[in-house]
Amino acid sequence: MAAAALLLSVVAVAVAIWSVTRSPDTPNETATTPTSVTAGKEPVPAEQPAQAKTRICEAFETVRNALTLQSNKDLGNDPAAVSAVAANARLAALGGGQYLLSKLDGAVSAELSDAVRSFANELQDVGMQQLSGTSGDDPAQVKRMNDAQATATRITELCK
Repeated sequence: MAAAALLLSVVAVAVAIWSVTRSPDTPNETATTPTSVTAGKEPVPAEQPAQAKTRICEAFETVRNALTLQSNKDLGNDPAAVSAVAANARLAALGGGQYLLSKLDGAVSAELSDAVRSFANELQDVGMQQLSGTSGDDPAQVKRMNDAQATATRITELCK
């Protein structure tokens, strides 16, 4: 069981590294899509804001599902299994934050974009603190996790 948990952890890390470093299968559509420029702001792809909202909300759901799945696995009490579950939860937090930041674009409303950016950064802070050995009952870590949960609730409302 310990060997299987360790193998699962190694595979998860390899897949995460591959997904972050691979080049996209299709060309970047926004690179050739006409854009409109608003004064003092980054160019906004000439697409419907509703499509951008749908994309970022789907990305948020994917991250939230990954966090729930990877944080709540029960592979037993074997120290290697417990460590594998913890590693995957940290990977979900760090990778999820980066994934969300990569999905943001100028067509997402400022309110939703700000909330997603805040959540992504909160996830990365939680994950790095976990990797550095901060325990889940540390008051500062509890605050980080509560802040991330409050931001996630706000995003859920904005995505309705």
